[in-house]
Amino acid sequence: MKLGMIGLGRMGANMTVRLIRGGHEVVAFTRNPESVARMVEEGAIGAGSPEDLVGKLEAPRIVWTMIPAGEATDAMLEKLSGLLAEGDVVIDGGNSNYKDSIRHATELAKSGIGFLDSGTSGGIWGLENGYCIMAGGSQDAFALVEPIFKTLAPEGGYMHTGPAGSGHFVKMVHNGIEYGMLAAYGEGFEILNASQFDLDLTEISSIWRNGSVVRSWLLDLLYDALQKDPGLESIRGYVDDSGEGRWTVQAAIDESVPAPVTAAALFARFASRQDESFSAKIIAALRNEFGGHAVKKEGG
Repeated sequence: MKLGMIGLGRMGANMTVRLIRGGHEVVAFTRNPESVARMVEEGAIGAGSPEDLVGKLEAPRIVWTMIPAGEATDAMLEKLSGLLAEGDVVIDGGNSNYKDSIRHATELAKSGIGFLDSGTSGGIWGLENGYCIMAGGSQDAFALVEPIFKTLAPEGGYMHTGPAGSGHFVKMVHNGIEYGMLAAYGEGFEILNASQFDLDLTEISSIWRNGSVVRSWLLDLLYDALQKDPGLESIRGYVDDSGEGRWTVQAAIDESVPAPVTAAALFARFASRQDESFSAKIIAALRNEFGGHAVKKEGG
């Protein structure tokens, strides 16, 4: 199939290469001409603008966007709505809020343009291993682009989740689960590291990958990281979040579903960004006031 790819970051570029290797024609665009040139070297057709990209496609035109959620995606989909026509399909493969995806589908439908919100997981390893794809939208749009999904995903690694918004909703919860798993590994290995025993964390992560009930791909990646830097001395314990954890917690609140693990994992990320916890200062001051407990002074 022939399609356009807008956004050539770590995910978009690797997906473009995987599609080309799978026999698809990809017209590639991003604001950085050097990134476009690199994809042309891989076999893509370069485009200098969204208008140029759409002009190099044939009906029904398929455009996949892999750009940041929020304003950037809103602006690009608005632009595409004026460039595409009835029967064309837009796929949003970024981490958009599912409510935004429902809105995008409604707006594009006014012009007869199909829309799929494609939750896409796989990270930088997706080029070789494939991507897990969770696509929401109309069945007709899904059927049209299914050959693309088959190429991007490993066997059994994609599905039509339901109506517009459902794909990004499923991906949102997927990432919320990921928050909890990462936090559990982090806490467990910190306990091991702080113990009275001189434990080989690299070896522990290695053996846990074989037969253990906590084995996972994340544990494989942790083993790789510890092999490179056993004490993780080159890494600062600052953990960002891209929004899905917050949205998952909000969805849990909206549906009255208890999700303490996901919420705690999200708040732990917030704590990782503080050089000094004001909350901890409050606690220390109060302990000193009511019990005379010693406090550590700044600079002391």
